[in-house]
Amino acid sequence: MPKSLFCSALLLLVPLAAHADDDGWSGSGEAGFAASRGNSKSENLNAKLQFTKEDERWKDFFYVTALGSKGEVTNTVVDNNTNPPTVVTTSKYETTSNRFEGGASAGYKLDERSYIVGAARYENDEFSPFDYQAIVSIGYGYTALKNQSDELSFEVGPGYKRYRPVETTTISGDPPVVTVEKHDSQGEGVGRGLIAYKHNFNDTTSFVNTLLVEAGSANTFLQNDTGLQVDMSKKLALKVGYQVRHNSDVAPGIKETDQLLTTNLVYAFGKTAK
Repeated sequence: MPKSLFCSALLLLVPLAAHADDDGWSGSGEAGFAASRGNSKSENLNAKLQFTKEDERWKDFFYVTALGSKGEVTNTVVDNNTNPPTVVTTSKYETTSNRFEGGASAGYKLDERSYIVGAARYENDEFSPFDYQAIVSIGYGYTALKNQSDELSFEVGPGYKRYRPVETTTISGDPPVVTVEKHDSQGEGVGRGLIAYKHNFNDTTSFVNTLLVEAGSANTFLQNDTGLQVDMSKKLALKVGYQVRHNSDVAPGIKETDQLLTTNLVYAFGKTAK
């Protein structure tokens, strides 16, 4: 699964990057892979592709990300072939992460700093508190700072979100009884906020931090992405990233917060290639 995901990300990057300059788009593709063998066995892959385009009237952004990993997992199941049923613990090598996410925004400039922005985001994650989350929103954006070393912008506005909590499984009783509870999709109005900051230390080293908040009465989703990038050439760079994702309302037994640390190779194309 991770290897096929990695190949798919590269195949998607090639044709889009080839036409980036012609259409006025710029962007980057990044990917990282790690594998361990010996006392433990695991494979981990993350990939990201993003595009930006800005002119006198519009500022547009589009991205897709993928995260996949396999590892040794300990499972507890009920063996109903015995009398009474018994709880059996096994260790298997299986998928431990599988997430796909895509999003886009289009901003119509009112002046040099202000703009009206429409945004959409969708994610499908097998190991999050929700099977999927999808949101559309409209709001106001403001570029508070933009020069050679720093760039800071804010976005805020209302939106509508649909999501479905994951199935929950409980084992109780003597003999043990397995109970699986399925949940229906839910929808609610939310408030969306985005803070994006970038600082260039010099011509080759930059720092970025993006905070996204989708706040609703039933659940508040928060994601913060921090990255430090060092350019090796006009097109290639190394990037260290740290991501925190938080859902305020999750089913019992599921953690509210996920963290991800990545080290990726980045390829820049279009106007972002130095």
